[in-house]
Amino acid sequence: MPQPRLSSSVRRTLVLGGARSGKSAYAESLVADGPVRYLATAVPDPADADFAERIARHRDRRPDDWVVVENADTATVLAEPFSGATLIDDIGTWLTARIDARAAWESPRGTITPDADALVAAVTAYEHRLIIVSPEVGMGIIPATRSGRLFRDEIGTLNQRLAQACDEAFLIVAGLPLRLG
Repeated sequence: MPQPRLSSSVRRTLVLGGARSGKSAYAESLVADGPVRYLATAVPDPADADFAERIARHRDRRPDDWVVVENADTATVLAEPFSGATLIDDIGTWLTARIDARAAWESPRGTITPDADALVAAVTAYEHRLIIVSPEVGMGIIPATRSGRLFRDEIGTLNQRLAQACDEAFLIVAGLPLRLG
């Protein structure tokens, strides 16, 4: 994977990509030496062995000296002091958890807007190095289910808002980064 070229003025980076594109590994490569706080947003389901295996692969890849925060309110954690880089992986599992928490799968679009507003505000206010991983969706067919369309619409809107709050964004395709904008 090509090594990133970072400007010293870059604080917030959004890394987008499809499933299995290499977006998480690329985001991890953007972390410089020093303290790292890793916000793991996935909520494990004991009945889902495949998802548990994916989470385990991410855990195994992380260095032992990273501070890992799992299943916490991301906006709240970003408000807590930390002197190093923070990596959020990923916004798709964060969004799913927020939709679940609000029982919003059958609710009107925008039900999770307060959560998205709090996240975007926390990202905008964050003063240290921040790397955010999020799935890019909508490159294929229209999802056949209402919940699929809801997720696609909400993550698309949230990704646009996060891109505006970030200093740079990358799209990862087949493990290769493409710098956007």
